Amino acid sequence: MDRRSLIKHAGIAGVLATGAAPAVFAQASIRWRLASSFPKSLDTIYGGAEVFARAVKTMTNGRFDISVHAGGELMPAFGVVDAVQGGSVEMAHTVPYYFYGKSPAFALGSAIPFGFNSRQMSAWMQHGNGRKLMNEFYGGFNMVSFAGGNTGTQMGGWYLREIKSPSDFKGMKMRLGGGLVGDVMAKLGAIPQSIPGGEIYQALQKGTIDAAEWVGPYDDQKLGFHKVAPYYYYPGWWEGGPEVDFFINRKAFDGLSADYKLIVEAAAALAHSDMLAKYDALNPTALKQLVAAKTKVLPFSQAVMDASFKASMDVFAENDAKSPEWKKIYGDMRNFQRDQILWFRFAEARYDTFMSAQKI
Repeated sequence: MDRRSLIKHAGIAGVLATGAAPAVFAQASIRWRLASSFPKSLDTIYGGAEVFARAVKTMTNGRFDISVHAGGELMPAFGVVDAVQGGSVEMAHTVPYYFYGKSPAFALGSAIPFGFNSRQMSAWMQHGNGRKLMNEFYGGFNMVSFAGGNTGTQMGGWYLREIKSPSDFKGMKMRLGGGLVGDVMAKLGAIPQSIPGGEIYQALQKGTIDAAEWVGPYDDQKLGFHKVAPYYYYPGWWEGGPEVDFFINRKAFDGLSADYKLIVEAAAALAHSDMLAKYDALNPTALKQLVAAKTKVLPFSQAVMDASFKASMDVFAENDAKSPEWKKIYGDMRNFQRDQILWFRFAEARYDTFMSAQKI
């Protein structure tokens, strides 16, 4: 059985666990560099790139070696798309919405306010038009993409003061993960700030910002936000299921043999599923520890959610008017989401609602 057939029938986990017989590859040994947008301290989101690189190296018997570099090591955390596009590195591991300033359509490859949850995002990408449409768009930046993780629905951030109504956002300097949610929050009166993950704690501590969102309990606890901001709100309505992506330079990817291309795809799939499972496994304990440390965990009010939804819809309409790429992809995404919401209203929602009220 050749390596490609083995992956298909045994699965990536089986290949890595059993140590498949040495294969003969059509391509000579190669070395790539991967630039991450994340700090090395986060074994979850940064760790996804390490899972990917290890899998590629294992499946090629060490012939395809990818070195992983944390945000800021080779270039600024938000400079990785320019680096991949220009070919100074072969690939990056990042969140597409970081690059909303280049084009609003970037956000659709990851998360938009009141968008997909993680399962719905994967369904659209893998069995809808998502990956096809996004890769058509990324082609304009000399890149191809593969899913490289998901955090699940995120928390709504850390605040120095309570948020009881939409008016409480007025004048608030808030670190946000992407320009799209920044546009939405600006409509609510906030002042969006773009700060890499490794610099958020210091900004909160010094009072440079009044609030910040990152991911969820496990990562947020590691970064120490609870030590400087007492209020922790949920849900992160702007990130219902944000996809983290691998961006690969188009020329570099096209230069791979068929075997190596398939291995890259399989390793990305492993990293993608592993990240979400890791977050789901680690977040509960971290949340309990944060509560024990006197963190005030609070829901956004219905008034805040309603105002945020309206502001989001206004921004989406503005993007429809100014970006043909956004309009094309967004329309397809929302059409797919309508059916997803219809389905999830039944079995999933009823089951989750019932189980959340039980004592086990």
